[in-house]
Amino acid sequence: MAALYSALEAGRVGIFESPTGTGKSLSLICGALSWLRDFEEKKQQEEARLLALEDSRWEEKKRLASAEPGRPESKDSAGEPDWVTAFVQKKEERDMVDRLKEEQIRRKKREDRLEKIRHNVQLKYAAKRKRSEEDETKRLLQLSKEVLSEGAGVDALEQLDHNEEELILAEYESDEEKKMVSGLEEDDDDLEEEHVTKIYYCSRTHSQLSQFVREVQKSPFGKDTRLVSLGSRQNLCVNEEVRRLGALQLINDRCMEMQKNKHEKKSDEETEGKKRRVSRAVCPFYSYEQMQFLRDEVLVEVKDIEQLVTLGRETKACPYYGSRYAIPAAQLVVLPYQMLLHEPTRSAAGIKLKDQIVIIDEAHNLIDTITCIHSAEVSGSQLCCAHSQLLQYMERYRKRLKAKNLMYIKQILYLLERFVAMLGGNVNQNPSCQAVSQPGTVLKSINDFLFQSQIDNINLFKVQRYCEKSLISRKLFGFVERYGSPATAVKTNKENQKLAGLQNFLLTLQQGSDKEAGALQGPPVEAEDDQLRTASPLMQIEGFLSALTNANQDGRVILNRQGTVGQSNLKFLLLNPAVHFAKVVEECRAVIIAGGTMQPVADFREQLLSCAGVDPARVVEFSCGHVIPPENILPIILCSGPSNQQLEFTYQTRDLPQMMDETGRILCNLCNVVPGGVVCFFPSYEYEKQVYAHWEKTGLLTRLATKKKIFQEPKKANQVEQVLVEYAKCIKRCSQAGGQMTGALLLSVVGGKMSEGINFSDDLGRCVIMVGMPYPNIKSPELQEKMTWLDKTMPRAAGQAPSRVLIENLCMKAVNQSIGRAIRHQKDFASILLLDHRYARPAIFNKLPQWIRERTQVKPAFGSAFAELRKFHRGKSDAL
Repeated sequence: MAALYSALEAGRVGIFESPTGTGKSLSLICGALSWLRDFEEKKQQEEARLLALEDSRWEEKKRLASAEPGRPESKDSAGEPDWVTAFVQKKEERDMVDRLKEEQIRRKKREDRLEKIRHNVQLKYAAKRKRSEEDETKRLLQLSKEVLSEGAGVDALEQLDHNEEELILAEYESDEEKKMVSGLEEDDDDLEEEHVTKIYYCSRTHSQLSQFVREVQKSPFGKDTRLVSLGSRQNLCVNEEVRRLGALQLINDRCMEMQKNKHEKKSDEETEGKKRRVSRAVCPFYSYEQMQFLRDEVLVEVKDIEQLVTLGRETKACPYYGSRYAIPAAQLVVLPYQMLLHEPTRSAAGIKLKDQIVIIDEAHNLIDTITCIHSAEVSGSQLCCAHSQLLQYMERYRKRLKAKNLMYIKQILYLLERFVAMLGGNVNQNPSCQAVSQPGTVLKSINDFLFQSQIDNINLFKVQRYCEKSLISRKLFGFVERYGSPATAVKTNKENQKLAGLQNFLLTLQQGSDKEAGALQGPPVEAEDDQLRTASPLMQIEGFLSALTNANQDGRVILNRQGTVGQSNLKFLLLNPAVHFAKVVEECRAVIIAGGTMQPVADFREQLLSCAGVDPARVVEFSCGHVIPPENILPIILCSGPSNQQLEFTYQTRDLPQMMDETGRILCNLCNVVPGGVVCFFPSYEYEKQVYAHWEKTGLLTRLATKKKIFQEPKKANQVEQVLVEYAKCIKRCSQAGGQMTGALLLSVVGGKMSEGINFSDDLGRCVIMVGMPYPNIKSPELQEKMTWLDKTMPRAAGQAPSRVLIENLCMKAVNQSIGRAIRHQKDFASILLLDHRYARPAIFNKLPQWIRERTQVKPAFGSAFAELRKFHRGKSDAL
């Protein structure tokens, strides 16, 4: 806490490491909020001093003026009266005093308003009564409209056209022609509310953020902190009609369309004299008055995402926008990684980082996160499908679309055509039936890709802006929803019958992609992604277009031609994540990168901070030990097995039968002395499967199963929880029943579902075993390109090429995350076994977390290691 406080005070960029179970979250809360409280106090004291000084000067002037009323004006050397010179000299100071007075008034108003809400329950009841009255009025009004429409006798065809109006793109004007005005019109002053100094705390998942908010609620700062939780529309939307869309992109687009409809409502009402008026859906929760009420409720009492959603439903106010209105006055803003690290999202949310504090927790994978957020991938099937959909859309509504819309649609169609051509295909043919003539993977710079695909004459920034503002992907999704399946197809005229081609094409694409998925035997696609890919591939493609606007040197385009055009894909790979992190560290007063396991930190210093232009003197590192006593952990590097086979799991040796046999013998011996749960990590799913099959064949699996029930980590995410529950139940049952079976053995994979975020505390993880060193696949084109880029742009460190350092760091980050699953609190204990003699090399050994490194023993032979393990676990079992 003291180190964090001083880093914030000095405006540093800090890399903080504090193992799980040491109170990291509470330390971050107390250290940061203590600094903020002191900072606010100092600021208010300085304000009071300046205001008092100004008042005393004013009193002095009045006294002098009354004492010497007839005194002639003196002049300075330039011939100006003294009072003019004084005015010029003091203008800045007076302006600052005026600003301070305004800020005081604003702060007083805000505090009074929040205090009133905190203590005056009648205000809440009045607001609720007002809402129910409004609901009743709306209901009666809707009823009247329905009665009138029933008597109007509108024929079926006119009704169809009426409903179809919302699929047509509105007239589009670019920024050069018309400045786009966004936001709510009701009270612009409120939107421009000044941002107080605050802390932005971000983490990986919503569950981690909710856990952090609960820690704040329990802390000494829980009652007095103005905290707001931000999230995606998927997490915060309370409009059931929109929530039912499921996919995040569809929810985003539908929400933005409803907002647009609300702002266009007035202009629609002015056309009442026309033959037919378009009915546009608006969101009932997008009420300015109610969102302001929700904003104040949020600032009065600390709430997590779930409580925010409940409040939104109760107040009939949108939590997504209501929470954003709370940002300026909030002292602590809790948000997911993506919202802070992606500049367009940050800007849209109204987040201003200038002179603020940013704390990024669970930051061990920060570089990968930034890379993933700004990378994109599209398949040949998606490109062909989007082209077909957009072409059909344009043909149907050609007469209704304005010239500007037609121009942009034609540009997008041309881009899609050229992208498919780069994969060796033709957009007018089924991608699943087009074989690729030259399979393989090719990497190109952004400029080379643009030139070779003949799209360098198109302004991608303008196309990207058009997609964003016109909501074309949403319109196209609505169009496909309407005509994409035979059940909803309308065949009342020739124009509609043309759409049968689209239905058949979509059907063949769907069947083709199903066959491809079966042939590849890849992991099943989640339902949400499947819905997006088949229904609105243009949404995916927009991300790829956006990625192509990166600087040429910062990324590469990967053309992956496999089997058919449908199976092939285009991928944008970001090589320089620092370019997107630079603005964060430039604008903020201080940035803290924190995690339970941050070693090795060289990646953060070199790839992220140094490349982002951060002065090395501004960077501070802090790593604390664990709170467990030294005798509660036994880390061992094992160099050979029971039959003296040297343990070296390289790609060349790990498949050898004797190496797999030796691994099995080690596990059999350990399972005899380790109680409860044993978690064994393998470098990959494929290797784990291979070893399991070998043990099954040799009978070693049967021997293992006499002591521990064996569980395997599933590839499917939706099965992980079930396996963990069964694993925990088995361990509990064995500890209670006694007998020969002493617990369970879980075979897991480094980088899999169980190597991060899973808590193997107490009996769930009495021993963690790491089989070999999980080096990444250096034959991967993406990794090879990253290595080449690093060698060109980074200096050599201690005689090692940057690419070699990268490989070692990626390996050890994965190891540290996996072995960190055990030892989760102060009284926990566990042994850690690293099976590979290469862990003892200084360059590798020094990359282990300090609290583990200090207690690690290197054992050349298995006998002495086994004796240590038996003594450790027997001693701990006796103590229990």
